[in-house]
Amino acid sequence: MSDLNRVAKRMYNIHPNAMYLVVDEDLEGRFTLQSAEFFQTEFQAEGSREGDDAAYRFATTEDNDAVIVGRQAPGEEGWSMVGEVTSVERLEA
Repeated sequence: MSDLNRVAKRMYNIHPNAMYLVVDEDLEGRFTLQSAEFFQTEFQAEGSREGDDAAYRFATTEDNDAVIVGRQAPGEEGWSMVGEVTSVERLEA
């Protein structure tokens, strides 16, 4: 069995507390996950970003090398690919 993705593990361990995420170089901020779970080695989570009304989804890639992010703004029917989580930091309450 493959190891768990280290970024996904960090996000899971911080959840449900707030975390500071950097997604590629285009998006960063304070995120809170409403749900986070592993299915064997696959990670899935849903959350929100402070100051943004959109919903966010997080999932490991098929090869388990990255955690990718999707975003759905209010009123949109589909999800847009935002990028890959490159940094996760725990935030103090």
